[in-house]
Amino acid sequence: DSQNVVAKLEGSDPKLRDEYVVYTAHWDHLGTGEPVNGDTVFDGALDNASGVASVLEMARALTQIKPQPRRSILFLMVTAEEQGLLGSQHYATRPLYPLEKTVANINVDGVNQWGRTRDLTVIGMGASELDDYLRDAAQEQKRTLRPDPEAEKGFYYRSDHFNFAKVGVPALYIDSGVEYIGKPAEYGQQKRDEYTSRDYHSRSDTIKPDWDLTGAAEDGRLLLAVGYRVANADRFPEWKAGSEFKARRDAMMGGK
Repeated sequence: DSQNVVAKLEGSDPKLRDEYVVYTAHWDHLGTGEPVNGDTVFDGALDNASGVASVLEMARALTQIKPQPRRSILFLMVTAEEQGLLGSQHYATRPLYPLEKTVANINVDGVNQWGRTRDLTVIGMGASELDDYLRDAAQEQKRTLRPDPEAEKGFYYRSDHFNFAKVGVPALYIDSGVEYIGKPAEYGQQKRDEYTSRDYHSRSDTIKPDWDLTGAAEDGRLLLAVGYRVANADRFPEWKAGSEFKARRDAMMGGK
């Protein structure tokens, strides 16, 4: 057995506190395996201890922000992502709060560990109005959004936000940019390729001495701003025309 873990920050507006913005990050990884150089543990430092840490820090900040968000915010650490997104599937099909009262999902699966960037990658860019919130917040950081350059790999369907999208809840998932400040043009893609070939789902996914988490902090502030603004908005964000998930949401909301 393995558990999802959830915390709630209750909204400040009595008329809206029964509506929820949900942050997610998966806390599981791959466990242990045959020893490699004496190491049996798949630590999962980037995938996804970093995401859990990011959401926990956003939770801390949101408890202190003034004014407090009007809607409630859930911080949901899901299990068994590495076994087929099972923890988020369990929540999406057995939610603690009604899906028609679930405003949006913001998912964090890995962070930018190589420094600040001028851009930001949006997985599934153009799917929902959450992109508009993200763009506004990014502009305040003087950053631009770019679509996933490897959309053929189906990353939108491979992390926990997908289970929210499947049941109609608008969901946002970002990845780091590639235009690193003070680095050569090829630096970002080189680091991504290096991680994928060397560390992804490997025992070597550990904290590295060259990590620069200023970029992770900047992205965290960005996602905090998106969630806070959605929690205070006058209406729910919607799927954009043409999204495969729009019909499910429209039927759920019944023209509300």
